[in-house]
Amino acid sequence: MRIAGIELGGTKIVVAAGSGPDDLTPGIRIPTRDPASTMAAVIDALAGLGPFDAIGVASFGPLCLDPTDPGGLRITNTPKPGWTDTPLVTPLAERFGVPVVLDTDVNGAALGEGRWGAAKGLRDYAYITVGTGIGVGLVVNGAPVHGLLHPEAGHLLVRRDAQRDPFKGHCPFHGDCLEGLASGPAIAARVGQPAETLGEDHPVWELVGDYIGQLCASLLLVTSPRRIILGGGVGQRPQVRASAEAAMRRHLAGYVRSPALEGDAQMIVPPGLDSLSGVLGAIVLGAGALAG
Repeated sequence: MRIAGIELGGTKIVVAAGSGPDDLTPGIRIPTRDPASTMAAVIDALAGLGPFDAIGVASFGPLCLDPTDPGGLRITNTPKPGWTDTPLVTPLAERFGVPVVLDTDVNGAALGEGRWGAAKGLRDYAYITVGTGIGVGLVVNGAPVHGLLHPEAGHLLVRRDAQRDPFKGHCPFHGDCLEGLASGPAIAARVGQPAETLGEDHPVWELVGDYIGQLCASLLLVTSPRRIILGGGVGQRPQVRASAEAAMRRHLAGYVRSPALEGDAQMIVPPGLDSLSGVLGAIVLGAGALAG
């Protein structure tokens, strides 16, 4: 069984094929431009990979994942210019004649980490990415969570102490939601320089960690994951992860009791697949179309 995987991000796309980390073609990177030229480049990349049995797509969103929706499986009201209502499944299925499975980029990354990475062997866990935006993939009883839409926990409201943090937020929809306070662009707007240029000892990292810790506490209270994987350019900073772990425990205030939350145990961990979580997760999605 050979699966093609597409990690469709807001700035770049990675296309590869195989069956897992030990059987994977080198990733083909494509810049995310307008939908027509970008999808044409994706189709060309897939055509060069040779035969495959299915395609998995892990995409930025928001997405319509309802197969009964008359508009089809597609990107919906994304803030990325020109991409609203872009179909993702139909063009690929028509061109290659194989099953195509679509899910969010974070649900895909979560599935990749569950199959081969930091959540291997677990059936209940979460994947958080903190970078240009904040996304959360949730896996419960072995399956990614879907419903009215899909999890958009990056826009949860968190507690902001206006004296400690007078920054009113960067989200165009909610102001000081989690993404409006802790994403890369929010950090840059707060401190006046790009997040990646800040030193390890900058005080903003503890503040960002507190907001992410609030998210993690909420996830534990709502879906009870056994592990939380924290990725993305901001999320993978060790000081952010340590601050988030401490803040999560502080906000839980001893209400949730488990050995996973005692002593030196780490509930919040880095990805095990590094930059391959997304494209490998897409391969897991595609393989699911052939299971059984």
